[in-house]
Amino acid sequence: MAHPFAIARNVLGQPLVACSFEPLTGFYRDGCCKTGPDDVGSHLVCAIMTDEFLEFSKERGNDLSTPMPQWRFPGLVAGDQWCLCVDRWKEAFYAGSAPKVKLESTHINALEVVELDVLKMYAA
Repeated sequence: MAHPFAIARNVLGQPLVACSFEPLTGFYRDGCCKTGPDDVGSHLVCAIMTDEFLEFSKERGNDLSTPMPQWRFPGLVAGDQWCLCVDRWKEAFYAGSAPKVKLESTHINALEVVELDVLKMYAA
C-alpha cells in the first residue's frame, strides 16, 4: 500500500495526470483515477467512452449513460473520459468492446490486472 501522501503514478511510471473534471470522475471525485482501501472496484483506467462500451456496460448491469442526480452523476456520453473499474475494462477487452485509454491518466495499479502492452494497444 502506497503512503497516503505519495504521488500517485500512472502506468508509464510518471505522476498521474487528471482524467476528467467535466464530468467529474474518480472514485474520490477529484478528477483522477486514484485508488485507496475504500475503492473495492479499483477505478483505475481512464477510458474514453464510446457508444459501444456504454451499451456493453449497461448490458452487464452497470448503466453509465443514465443520469442519477441523487449521486451527482450526469450520465456519460461517447467522448466523455471516466475512471473505469479495471476488471470491467478487461471484461470489455475480451468481449471486443474496450474503449480507448489515456495512459498518462491510468493508475499504475491497473498493471496488476492488465498488461501494459494491452493498454498501449488502446492508447488514445
